[in-house]
Amino acid sequence: SDFLKFLIPALNGTVGFWATVSLNIPDFTRFARSQRQQAIGQAIALPATMTLYSLIGILVTSATVVIYGTAIWDPVQLLSRFHSPVAVVISLLAILLATLNVNIGANVVSPANDFSNLWPRKISFRMGGVITCFMGIALMPWKLLSDYGTFIFGWLGGYAAFLGPVAGIMICDYFVIRRRVLLVDDLYLRGAAYEYSSGFNWFAVIALALGAGTALVGLVVPSVRVLYDYSWFVGFGVSFFSYFVLMKLRPKIG
Repeated sequence: SDFLKFLIPALNGTVGFWATVSLNIPDFTRFARSQRQQAIGQAIALPATMTLYSLIGILVTSATVVIYGTAIWDPVQLLSRFHSPVAVVISLLAILLATLNVNIGANVVSPANDFSNLWPRKISFRMGGVITCFMGIALMPWKLLSDYGTFIFGWLGGYAAFLGPVAGIMICDYFVIRRRVLLVDDLYLRGAAYEYSSGFNWFAVIALALGAGTALVGLVVPSVRVLYDYSWFVGFGVSFFSYFVLMKLRPKIG
């Protein structure tokens, strides 16, 4: 039905949206004093707050259909319909504060750490954050948000095809291959357990390519569009399975 044609890609886009934070949540949970603390914190805070925020967004957007005769999901566009300058100023300040808080926590910390780790002698965490900000501007996110179809079905669905495989590989490696046992010292030593091939695990790279490639096939072949509509789930499953097989065969093939 038409509803399912919209629901499935939208659901996949929502998962892709949250996949970014789920992959870099260790940037924050590593400061927890125990596994129990971080588990309780995430279980209570994230589902409750995001359910509330999503509900508010749905209710407000639905109300705009009744009041203005059209669905307005962009808060800035909605504020342009207000006639009270005080209400507009207060609302814009709230949006500005929320945007800064969300982006610093969800979109800056992780890449700032990544850039810093690439060249720690030259790039500090602060410089990594600055690089992230300029790259964010260069991507012109306002163009993505100008059309919900492009944002949900194009952008979110597209990068979900890559984030799903990353999650599949990480989960398979930690829970299945290593059975939740990591040699912490070896993480920081050359030639140790995680050296692989000059620091690269090519089996993980292959699994990533297989997962993302399978999902993206649906983007170019209409008859298997469902692969792209479920890009995160397809990528996750294919990469999880292929990584497991490759790692199990690893001793036999070198």
